Amino acid sequence: MQIIVAGQGYVGLPLAVRAAEVGHRVIGYDVDLHRIKQLIAGESYVEDVTSSRLRAVRNSGAYSATADVAALAGFDIAVITVPTPLRDGVPDLTYIESCARTLGGHLRPGAAVVLESTSYPGTTRELLVPILEEASGLWAGDFLAGFSPERITPGSKRFSFEETPKLVSGIDAKSLDAIKGFYDTVFDITVPVSSPEVAEMAKLLENTFRLVNISMINELAMLARSLGVNIWEAIDAAATKPFGFTRFTPGPGVGGHCLPVDPLFLSWKVQQELGVPFRFVELANDVNRHMPDYVVCRLVEALDKRNIPVNGSRILLLGLTYKINATDLRESPSARVAELLISLGAEVRGADPNVPEGDDTRLNVPLVEASAEEIAASDAVMLLMDHARFDLAMIEKNAPYVLDCRNRLSGPNVEVL
Repeated sequence: MQIIVAGQGYVGLPLAVRAAEVGHRVIGYDVDLHRIKQLIAGESYVEDVTSSRLRAVRNSGAYSATADVAALAGFDIAVITVPTPLRDGVPDLTYIESCARTLGGHLRPGAAVVLESTSYPGTTRELLVPILEEASGLWAGDFLAGFSPERITPGSKRFSFEETPKLVSGIDAKSLDAIKGFYDTVFDITVPVSSPEVAEMAKLLENTFRLVNISMINELAMLARSLGVNIWEAIDAAATKPFGFTRFTPGPGVGGHCLPVDPLFLSWKVQQELGVPFRFVELANDVNRHMPDYVVCRLVEALDKRNIPVNGSRILLLGLTYKINATDLRESPSARVAELLISLGAEVRGADPNVPEGDDTRLNVPLVEASAEEIAASDAVMLLMDHARFDLAMIEKNAPYVLDCRNRLSGPNVEVL
């Protein structure tokens, strides 16, 4: 089949490459010309796709990358994997709208358009389909459409792309059959559901579940410290129960596109449609939004006990990405931690071996190597993300003081969140 994957980011590129590897003819479409140049050169910027895999499908002719809309003609299935950010708490679906109009201009009877970008229930049927109808001059039923939420977990070695069950849906039975048929060739397991609205809700349920539970354990960590209880030992103890408990651990906050953003799509939709708040999401978001403030207060308190004013102190932040062993800085709490410390007059540096060169600019802190000399020269070290590439024993040995937000270090110079 001729496949279009519109959006060649951390969701679209793995799908495009995998689809090409299993025998489809795939065009990766993106409006970012810099990305397209990299893809044409066989250079992957997504951690889950190696450059060697990208070059293999490029060289075979199974995959090509383009920003030319004319190249989209004649597709059998087009998959939309564009961003869906929040703007002042309101879902911004302009990328979906623009992409749908572009694809609609090349839509023909029998072809299918699948939305993978996360959004609120109703987006596929109420937004995507009418735009496709207007742009193509066809009616739903002449063309096929559905929703299949992405389940990418960047940097994970435990859950591979193709082994993660794939939810699929369609606006009608014919659409579901065609969409499932495509994804059956890409994923080991596909799970059909009755409607796009169910699939859209399922995606938001997955991420809301994580956000609420992480928020609960973060708040409990703050309370447990005041009560003189080791929250980490309590979590370990609770996790020995083989049923009825899911392990979540504290941290400096949540990041990435999913957890800080996706549940708020559902909250917004509930408020708009029903006129009531989604209180769990609003409370969970509030707790996590203030976790960077809490860890900074903990660090300032520790420095005060050592007679070191935070103003003028040298602070090293270890692990800047939002997820362990990942390269993604989007919505990472490290940015807020750095901002707060700088506002207090601290000299802040960051160390993260996973951050690509140039990406540190969004943090407004210089990137340095996590060397013994750099660690020893700091007044305090904050372990925000415990990447496997960090030498934890060396950090323990050389740091004057560490605020460990991941419970990975020990010793007289270490305080755990």
